[in-house]
Amino acid sequence: MKLTATAAALCLALAATPALASGPTEKDAIAMVERGAALIKAKGKDEMIRKINAKDADYVQGELYIDMRDLKTGIVLAHPINPSIVGKDLTDVPDANGKKYRREIIELAAAKGKGWVDYQYKNPTSGKIEPKTTYIQRVDDVVLEAGIYKK
Repeated sequence: MKLTATAAALCLALAATPALASGPTEKDAIAMVERGAALIKAKGKDEMIRKINAKDADYVQGELYIDMRDLKTGIVLAHPINPSIVGKDLTDVPDANGKKYRREIIELAAAKGKGWVDYQYKNPTSGKIEPKTTYIQRVDDVVLEAGIYKK
C-alpha cells in the first residue's frame, strides 16, 4: 500500500512538472505584487525592503522576483537580483531597444495605479537579454514590480 501511495505521489509530481518548467505566469507575478502590497499595508515599506534584500522566498522565486522603486524620484529602493542599482535613479536609462520602460512604469503607476509594461531585460536564469512583461502596482509612494519573461 505504501509503495502505491509513493508511486501515485510521484506520478502527480511528474504531471505537474511541465507547468513549472514553462516558468512563472502573469497570475504568479500579480499574486507576488499583491502579497507585497499587503505586506506594505500591514507592516510598512521598510519591512518590504528588508524582505526583498533578504531574498525572502515569498518575493524571490527564480526568475520571478519583486523589486521596489520610489514613485516620485524613480530611485530603486530594493532589488534582490541586482543590488548595485539600489539607490539609483535609472528612470531614463533605456532597455536594449531604446525604450525608457522605467519612465513608463512610473507614469502608469501615477496615472492608473497598476498595469503591465513590456521591455527587454537580462534574465537572471539564462543570463540573456529577453522580452519581459512586468506587473506594477502603486502602494502609497512606492511602486512594486514583478515581471515574467516571455517564452
